[in-house]
Amino acid sequence: MLHHDAVGPRHGRAAVSAVLRPHEGRPQRLLVVVAHPRDAELALAGSVARWVAEGSLARLVCCTSGDGRAADAGADPLELAATREREQREAAALVGYGSLTFLHRPEGALANDLALREQLVREIRSFRPDAIATHDPRVIVSDDGYVNHVDHRECGAAAVDAAAPAAANAMAFPSLVRSEGLKPHVVSRLYLFWSERPRVAVDISDQLETKQRAIAAHASQAPRTAGETVEPFALIELRS
Repeated sequence: MLHHDAVGPRHGRAAVSAVLRPHEGRPQRLLVVVAHPRDAELALAGSVARWVAEGSLARLVCCTSGDGRAADAGADPLELAATREREQREAAALVGYGSLTFLHRPEGALANDLALREQLVREIRSFRPDAIATHDPRVIVSDDGYVNHVDHRECGAAAVDAAAPAAANAMAFPSLVRSEGLKPHVVSRLYLFWSERPRVAVDISDQLETKQRAIAAHASQAPRTAGETVEPFALIELRS
């Protein structure tokens, strides 16, 4: 068993200590759904790099393009988005994602609404993953006083709602079946990151350098380090 301080949305140590089981399994097809550029690198780049090296297929969906975060209030949102999408593409290639999709939702205004869930159901039915990794939507305020970004919460909730029951329900967004031929699909498990209830951890010792390079690709954002040699998750097996 691994003793680890739960990692919250600040990417630092939260007050709650967790005992984690080493996670040796891996998804065959993993869909990663994040709110912002760089979220995926900070949260699980090491795990994805490891799983891809072992034979998994991974696709990344980024709901926003980082157009609402800068020190200068006069920054051009379109220029920010173009820069951060370019950086995210570079980082995703380093990690080993097979594809990357931007949903172009406005940063700071992400909402778990029908439109976002339809976009995510389309991604799920198209890629047909056995697992989805996303933000833990249960974290609003962490035990050490950090308020989780509203985009993180809305992204995680939308991804969970899209995974079950919407993706498996033919009557949810029926035009996806009728017009696009995207048949219902059952997702088996969730990997929730930045959780205060993690239960498993993936050893990324051999992927730390890759993770650091992927984080560094986001040069327009404040520097961050790869952190520890494990990445914790709340791993949830979904009921059919």
